Amino acid sequence: MKAKDVRLQTADQLETELANLKKEQFNLRFQKATGQLENTSRVRQVRRDIARIKTIAAQKRAADQG
Repeated sequence: MKAKDVRLQTADQLETELANLKKEQFNLRFQKATGQLENTSRVRQVRRDIARIKTIAAQKRAADQG
């Protein structure tokens, strides 16, 4: 997921995407704990996507207020 794509989304879409990524992160952690995780790089990718969405959402909120 690119930052450019995230910036084009609305606040509601960002919240939905964030919720989906958090569910995926939980599932990946569960798979890792049980030894079933095959794509270990996906954990890092999901974590960074979550941070990217949170950052851009905060920037949008700040722009709306000021």
